Amino acid sequence: MREALARRGHPEAAFPALHVAGTNGKGSTAAMLDAVLRAAGYRTGLYTSPHLVDFAERIRIDGCTIPRSTVVALVAELRADLAAAGIALTHFEFATLLACEWFRQIGVDVGVIEVGLGGRLDATNLVRPIVSCITSIGHDHEAYLGHDLAAIAGEKAGILKPRVPLALGPTPPEAEAVIRRRAAEVNVAVTRAGVDARLEESPGGFRFCGPGVVWEGLRLGLQGGFQRDNASVALTALALVGDRLPCGSEAVRQGLATVVWPGRLARLRERPLVLLDGAHNPEGIEALAAELPTLVGERRVMLVFAVMADKAWQAMLRTLVPQIAAAIVTHVGRRGLAPDALAAALAGRVPVDPIGDARAALRAALSRAGADDVVLVTGSLFLVGEAYAELGSGGSLFEPWHGPKSDGTEAHL
Repeated sequence: MREALARRGHPEAAFPALHVAGTNGKGSTAAMLDAVLRAAGYRTGLYTSPHLVDFAERIRIDGCTIPRSTVVALVAELRADLAAAGIALTHFEFATLLACEWFRQIGVDVGVIEVGLGGRLDATNLVRPIVSCITSIGHDHEAYLGHDLAAIAGEKAGILKPRVPLALGPTPPEAEAVIRRRAAEVNVAVTRAGVDARLEESPGGFRFCGPGVVWEGLRLGLQGGFQRDNASVALTALALVGDRLPCGSEAVRQGLATVVWPGRLARLRERPLVLLDGAHNPEGIEALAAELPTLVGERRVMLVFAVMADKAWQAMLRTLVPQIAAAIVTHVGRRGLAPDALAAALAGRVPVDPIGDARAALRAALSRAGADDVVLVTGSLFLVGEAYAELGSGGSLFEPWHGPKSDGTEAHL
């Protein structure tokens, strides 16, 4: 990856980055950062993963996706150039390079860059951050990151750069100790969201007090109590870069209130209520379960569930079972767990039906649910993407980017 960026003249150095890592919440936090910065008038590049429906969702400028024609042209150019130099990249490395190339080509003021996996060895760890964020530390991707929180924290802390400040979300003590130790080694100032910077309820909405800022009258556009922690990390990061990227109070209010991040407590239909949530590890499922009583009340819940085989899926199911009446289990992705294994784990606890094809499983759940029931789709972002494709409007989740000209060309930039 380093060789590829050098070969291309270091596109990652063309913009300052806000680099976001964490077990859960990093996507929502990145979306909030992007929304506030756009509201403040900056041209933003946003790079996230995975996508739900369309690869182009991963790479956005000013909230709009990279045009497919641009993807085709840039991929062809990059493949030819890298092949000539004998440089081979993984899919994620290539996507990261593609994002950096497009952001440089269009000329973004700032890039909000979400880590793909871990941090220390991630392809995004070559961007040039002006602030780093670690939203949370929990158990996920343990085959790659380690089986205890200290080891996982060490991988996340690998994104820290000398003298680049860190906005740190709520983390277990053993994880925070590892992060603080690494921060001290590279001379990084740590600001703890919720401790050193606080987002608190007030009569006119939320009030945030952070380094050098007080923002009042804030409302969160994303549902879920857990989004308060994510907002706190995002606002702490923005406060830390306030000298470089100042954001007025109105921009902060507008950005937080209007942020869009599909697949997290998303309501796709109302009768029956179809609720999508991309929780894919035990901590994410626990956060989802805590919200369900408020969202669904006493309604009957039909679960549609798929999960990757390397996840702690037994713990995820244990959390969900008390709140569901029945389940359909299915399969998504190359690493997906076989539905029969899920069905066996649920047998005798709730009525369960294994259906191998994800879209067939979604259709079956919808046909079996009454108008006053709830269909809860969770366990994997890949399954959430299938739900949008099968049960949604059929269109893209975001508008494509057209630039300043209606014909979508970039010749006049």
